Amino acid sequence: MTKLFVGIDPGCSGALVAIHCDGTYVDHVNMPTLKQGSSNRVNGAAVVAWLLNFRVRGIEHAFLELVHSMPGQGTSSTFSFGHSAGVIEGILQGSHIPYTLVTPQSWKKSAGLIGSDKDAARSRAIQLYPSLRALDAKAKGQAIADALLIARHGLGVKS
Repeated sequence: MTKLFVGIDPGCSGALVAIHCDGTYVDHVNMPTLKQGSSNRVNGAAVVAWLLNFRVRGIEHAFLELVHSMPGQGTSSTFSFGHSAGVIEGILQGSHIPYTLVTPQSWKKSAGLIGSDKDAARSRAIQLYPSLRALDAKAKGQAIADALLIARHGLGVKS
């Protein structure tokens, strides 16, 4: 039985990616959301449903990007981002999935992206996973790329 690992780029525009221990791509989902008033929120039930797809093979470990507020970021967007990350962390804990928080600096360093522009992660992921067409989409592809590289960093797979 092959164990799977999950990389997570939290936030309403993020993604979750499942890979094998050798870095082979298995599946992904762009962060499922639902509308709450004028805001989007992570759809926790849909995240759990996606994770349950892998219960037979089992998720060995998840790697979740550690988020924090950034200078110039508005109060509302900071709250929304933190809320999303908290929902995901709660789901991992409640699902008994071991996880590690990964700083953006650490996964970007292991992928050779320090000092690069935002789209460099997508370009790197396309090099590593050239047949994964979902990476072609600019914004959604960026989230998938980040989640892939977060997972690869966590596994120590050379990016």
